[in-house]
Amino acid sequence: MANNPNEPERPRVEPEIIPPNRGGAGRRGPPPPYGFTEMHGTHRVYVSRIGPFGFALIMLVVGLLAAVMLLILIGTALIWIPVVAVLVILAAISGLLRRL
Repeated sequence: MANNPNEPERPRVEPEIIPPNRGGAGRRGPPPPYGFTEMHGTHRVYVSRIGPFGFALIMLVVGLLAAVMLLILIGTALIWIPVVAVLVILAAISGLLRRL
């Protein structure tokens, strides 16, 4: 094989093919979480375009979430203003007490 570098390398070990267990006797423990089902066959997923009402509803939800996040951000900033003011006042009082 070293003679022709363009030839792909052949596998060194034959892959083991394990057939599926159709009897169900090999299952151990409870089924996996999040909706494991024993359905077999073909399943279809229907996808359609979003209409104007659906798009408006999605934009309304996105705007509502953005407004809530903005209110949370402003609220945390407003909470820190008195905390920083108290720390500055305590530092000033501590500086005055050191001089005495």
